[in-house]
Amino acid sequence: RPGSPVIFGTFAASMSMATGAPTFGTPEAGLAIYVMAELARRVGVPFRSGGQFTASKLPDAQAAYESAHTLLPTVQAGVNFVLHAAGWLEGGLALSFEKLILDGDQLGAMSVYGRGVDMTDNGQAMEAFLTNPPGQHFLGNGHTLKNFESAFWMSGLADNNSFEQWSDEGGKTSADRANERWKQMLSDYVPPELDESLDAQMLSFIADRKASMPDAIG
Repeated sequence: RPGSPVIFGTFAASMSMATGAPTFGTPEAGLAIYVMAELARRVGVPFRSGGQFTASKLPDAQAAYESAHTLLPTVQAGVNFVLHAAGWLEGGLALSFEKLILDGDQLGAMSVYGRGVDMTDNGQAMEAFLTNPPGQHFLGNGHTLKNFESAFWMSGLADNNSFEQWSDEGGKTSADRANERWKQMLSDYVPPELDESLDAQMLSFIADRKASMPDAIG
């Protein structure tokens, strides 16, 4: 019903006809996101889907491709709520800290991509076109100098150096760099100040809730 608070959702996965196992990042799954997003808008409800799915067991090329093939349709289809945005491996059976960091980097890129083309005078660099002398490059133009540090999204993980420099610095893969990043983040983390009495109350609440819902394993 239009205006209903129910969230319309779909799990963007396909099935391998050879094995029956779920696959992710396939063209069919991406097309399903587009179709279901349109259906959700047709009936007037929010749509939950997408993310950075992969069946890979490591943060490797398969994980990158499958995640990208899910994330782009997610953004382009206008999904309202994304639950599995980062860290997903092995069809959701595992979480990787390295992939969590790598996926977070890509989410930063998508936040820029999702804003679309900047049609303002500054975004279109009209000042540079109007003030730059004919036949001269734009690198020293005032507009360039004002915008070059913030005009483009820069990955916090990608290596854009020469092969020689990359090799001299250890030849690290994306997963290597992500591994260093999450370990450094944990090392640098400083817990926020918390009143000891409130902390004790929350710990007591957690213990009581756990005791009321014993594990069903065994």
